[in-house]
Amino acid sequence: MEEYHSSPFNLGFLDTLNQDALHEIFDSYNAFCNATQSLMGGAGDLSFGSEFVSQVHTLCKHGLESLVRDHFLRVLEETFERNGASRFWRHFVPYADFVGLNKNDDFNIDEDEIENVLYNALEEISLEKQFQEKCLLILVHALQSFKDKMSEESHNFEAERNYLTSKYQWIVSSVLMATLPRVFPVILHWYFKRRLEELSTIMDGEFTDDVSENKDGMDLDEKGKTCNKDGEMDVDECNSDRRFSENSRLVKNIGKVVLDLRSLGFTSMAEDAYASAIFLLLKAKVYDVAGDDFRSSVLQSIQSWIQAVPLQFLHALLVYLGDSVSYESTSSGLKSPLAPQPSSCCPGIDTPSEGLVRWKLRLEYFAYETLQDLRIAKLFEIIVDYPESSPAIEDLKLCLEYTGQHSKLVESFISALRYRLLTAGASTNDILHQYVSTIKALRTIDPAGVFLEAVGEPIRDYLRGRRDTIKCIVTMLTDGTGGNSSASGNPGDSLLEELNRDEEIQENFGIDDDFNTDDRQAWINAARWQPDPVEADPLKGSRNQRKVDILGMIVGIIGSKDQLVHEYRTMLAEKLLNKSDYDIDSEIRTLELLKIHFGESSLQKCEIMLNDLIGSKRVNTNIKATISQPSQTSVEAEDNAISMDKIAATIISSNFWPPIQVCR
Repeated sequence: MEEYHSSPFNLGFLDTLNQDALHEIFDSYNAFCNATQSLMGGAGDLSFGSEFVSQVHTLCKHGLESLVRDHFLRVLEETFERNGASRFWRHFVPYADFVGLNKNDDFNIDEDEIENVLYNALEEISLEKQFQEKCLLILVHALQSFKDKMSEESHNFEAERNYLTSKYQWIVSSVLMATLPRVFPVILHWYFKRRLEELSTIMDGEFTDDVSENKDGMDLDEKGKTCNKDGEMDVDECNSDRRFSENSRLVKNIGKVVLDLRSLGFTSMAEDAYASAIFLLLKAKVYDVAGDDFRSSVLQSIQSWIQAVPLQFLHALLVYLGDSVSYESTSSGLKSPLAPQPSSCCPGIDTPSEGLVRWKLRLEYFAYETLQDLRIAKLFEIIVDYPESSPAIEDLKLCLEYTGQHSKLVESFISALRYRLLTAGASTNDILHQYVSTIKALRTIDPAGVFLEAVGEPIRDYLRGRRDTIKCIVTMLTDGTGGNSSASGNPGDSLLEELNRDEEIQENFGIDDDFNTDDRQAWINAARWQPDPVEADPLKGSRNQRKVDILGMIVGIIGSKDQLVHEYRTMLAEKLLNKSDYDIDSEIRTLELLKIHFGESSLQKCEIMLNDLIGSKRVNTNIKATISQPSQTSVEAEDNAISMDKIAATIISSNFWPPIQVCR
C-alpha cells in the first residue's frame, strides 16, 4: 500500500490569481468553515454533508487541498477537546481524593458506582469519537470524489483515509494525555483488580474442582456428559455451564473496556493496569500456597494454577481483542527460544498465540522470582529445619536456576546470619550446627560451592574468635552433639556421617579395574564443563576443580589440622582415663575414620593411646585370672579384704600421651 504524505500549503500562488478567483476562494473558504462547524456541531446530524463536499471541491479546484485538511483537523481537535475530553474527565472529578492512595489499598466507595462511571464515560467518549470519525470520512470521500472528477486515473483511497485517520488518532491521544488527571490510572488499576479478583474466584473454583476430580480418577469429558434419569443435565454440568457463562460475561466486559481504552490511545496504560492486577493475584497465590510450609514442594502447583487461571483468562481476552495470532504463523515474528514448543506449554490451547506465549514466560518468571524472594527471606528458618525442609530447598534451587539471582540469596542470608546467629548470645555448638546445616543445604543449590564460600566466610571469621571452637568441633567429630548435652540440632549435623562418607568413597575407589577411571572421569568433566559464575572468587579455583567438603570447611575454621589433632588427643586421653570397662570400640571406629581424612601419621600417637588401653585390659585380665582367692583365716579378715574386681590399672606410654593432671 502506498504511503500518503500531506504537502505543505504555499500561499505564494495567490499572487497569480485574479480578483474573481480570490473572491471565489474567500467566499468558499468562509462557507467551508461554516459547513465544518455545522457538521461538527450537528450532534449526529450529517445533513450538512452535501454543502460541505461542495465547498471542499471548490477549494481543491484552486489547489487548497492541504488547507482543507489542516483546518478540518484543527476544528476536529478543538471539538474533541470540548465535547470529548472535557466531558470524559469530568466523570472522574469526584474521585480525585484517591490519588494519594496506594494501588493495593481498598477504596471506600461503591464498587458498582465506580464501574458504572467508567462504563458510561467510555461509552460517551466513544460515541463522540465515532461521530467525528464519520465526519472525517465525509472529508475523505469529498477529497476522493474531487480527484476522481478531475482525473480518470484511479487514486489510492486507502492511503488518504489511513493518513487522515492516523492524524486524528494522534490528535485524540495527544488531547487526552495532555489533560490526563492523576486519578485515572488509579481507577483503571482498581477496576481491573476487582474484575480479575471476581474472575479468579470463579476460575480458581474450576481449577480446584478439576484437581479434586483428577485425584479421584474421574474423566472430565465423561462427567460432562452425564445426565440424570429425567434427561436433565447433572448438577455439576449445570454449575460448569453457569461458571462458563459468568466467565464469558466478565471477559467480554473487561475486553470491551480494553478495546475502548485502546481506541483512545491508552493501550499501554490499559495493559499496565490489568497486567499489574494479574501479577498481584499471582503474588497472593504464591504467598497463600507457599506460606511457612517448608516440608512440601509448591512450585508445581503454582505452575498448574498459572496455566489454569491467568493463562486461560489471557487467552480468552486476546481472542476477544483479536490479538490471537498463532505462534506457528510465519507472520508472528521472532519466536522466543525459551518456548520452543508453545502448544505443550499451554494445556487445553491447541495453537497459543505469540502474545500468550510471552505472557506465560512473564508470569512464570514473576512466580519464580516471588517464590524465590519468599524462600530467601525465610532461608534461616529453612536451614534450621533441614533436612525436613529439603523440598523448599529444591524449589529455591529451581527458582534460582530460572532467575539467576544468586547474589540476592548471598546478601540476604549473610545479613540474617549476622543478625540472628553471629551474636554473643548464641553458643558455639549452635553456630557450628547451623553452619553444617547451611553447608548441606546450600550444597543442593550450589554443588560447586561458589556461593557457599561467600556465605560461610562471616561464620568462619566469627568462630575463629571463640576459645571453645576447636573443642566443639572435636566433640562433633566424636559424638556429634557439639558439647551439647541435650544434643540440640538436627541428627544430620554430626560430622561422623561425613567421616563415614569418606570411608565409603575410599572403599569404592578403584572398583573398576578394566578401564582407566581417571580418563573416563576426565571425559565426563569435559562434557559437563560450565564457566564459573561472575560472583566466583578466581582465587578459589575453577568450579570444576572445587568440591564442597564439609570436613575441609570445618577444619578451615581452625586453620590447621595439627591444632585439631592436638585437641582431639587431649579429649581422647581424658575419655580413655575415665573408662573403667576398657570398652573403646567407638573410639577405635572414630580414629579409623579420622585417619582416612587426616592421614595415619598425624594420628599415630592417638593410635598408641588406644593400644595402651587394649594392653591394659589384657594385663588386668591376666592378673585377675592368675591370682588365687585369699584364704579364709577369719571372719574379720574376710570382711576387710578388697575384691580384685574393684582393682584395675591403666598402663600408658607417657611419651605419647598428653600431660596428665594429677588430682590431689
